[in-house]
Amino acid sequence: MILTLRGVQVVIESAIALPPVQATAKLHRVTFVSTRDLDAAGITEPELRASYELCRQLNAKHGKTYYLATLLLPPAKRPYVHALYGFARYADEIVDDLASTLSDAQKAQALSDWGQAFLDQFESGSTSDPVCKAVLDTVRRWNIPKQHFEAFLHSMTMDLTITEYQTFDDLYEYVYGSAAVIGLQMVPILDPTNELAYVHATELGIAFQLANFIRDVGEDLDRGRVYLPLAELADFGVSRSDLEKRIATPAVKAALKFQIARVRELEEKSRAGIAMLGISSQPCIETARILYCGIVDAVESIDYEVFDRRASVSLPRRLQVAIPAWWRARKLWR
Repeated sequence: MILTLRGVQVVIESAIALPPVQATAKLHRVTFVSTRDLDAAGITEPELRASYELCRQLNAKHGKTYYLATLLLPPAKRPYVHALYGFARYADEIVDDLASTLSDAQKAQALSDWGQAFLDQFESGSTSDPVCKAVLDTVRRWNIPKQHFEAFLHSMTMDLTITEYQTFDDLYEYVYGSAAVIGLQMVPILDPTNELAYVHATELGIAFQLANFIRDVGEDLDRGRVYLPLAELADFGVSRSDLEKRIATPAVKAALKFQIARVRELEEKSRAGIAMLGISSQPCIETARILYCGIVDAVESIDYEVFDRRASVSLPRRLQVAIPAWWRARKLWR
C-alpha cells in the first residue's frame, strides 16, 4: 500500500488500502549529503542506505527546525536521528493527514498493522519496510528500549479516539508518548555522561510539544481536537466552545499566557541536561531548544492571535541562532 507524506511517497504493509498519489521525491537515490553521512556512520549495505536516505528526506521535507538542528551533529550521528524522525513522522502522518480519505477506524487499523509489524520485528531487526529498516538498525546499534516505541504508538492511537483532556495529568499520558519518548530515544546517540540527561530530555521534549499545542490551537480544532487542558482553560473562563469561535479574546489570551509559562518552566529545567550530553552533541540540542521554545515568543509577538496567523520563528532568527552554532559544532567534530 502506498502512503504519500505530503510529497514523499512510501509503501507500507496494511490491510487497509491507502490511496496512491504521485510522488515528488526519488526515495531510493542516495544523495551526496547522505553519502557523506552514511559513510561516516559506517552504513554500507545498499538497501539500508536507501532506507536511511528516505528517513533523511522525510526529516528535510517536514522537520525544518529539527532537520536544521540535526545538521549540527557530527556526520556519523545524523543518519540515526533522521531514522528516528522518519519513524515518528510516518506514524503521525497516518493519523493526521488532513487530505486522507480514510475513516478514523481505517487509520487506526493502518497504524495498528504497521506499528505491530515494527514491534514484532524489534528483536530480529528483519523487515522489508522502507522506513523501519533504518529505524530497527538504529535501535540495535544504540540499544534503544522497545518501550519508547510502544509509548509513542500508544499516543498516536489516542489521537484517533480522544479529542480533549480535562487536566494536565490526563494530557501527560499523551505528551509522554508523543514527545518525551522522542528525546529518550535520542539520548543514547548523543553520548550522555549522566543518567539525569534522560530526565531533562523528557522535560525538553514535553516543552517542545506544548509549544506546538499553543501555536496550533486552530489547526488542532480542524482535526477535532483540543490539547489545552479544559480545567486550566476554565480557570480563565474559557471553554472548548469559546475556542471553537476562533477569536483570541482577552480570556483566551490569558489562558495562552498560562500555558506559555509552563513551556518556559520546563525549558528552564531542561537546560542542565544539555551539559550532560557529549560535547559534540550539545550545539544541536541547544539550537533546538532555542528555536523550538522560541515558538512561544513568536506567539507573543503576534499578540496571541493564533487563530488568524501561524506563529513561527523567523528565518533571520533561525540564522542568527544556527550560524554561530554551526561554527561551534564544526570545531567539535575534529
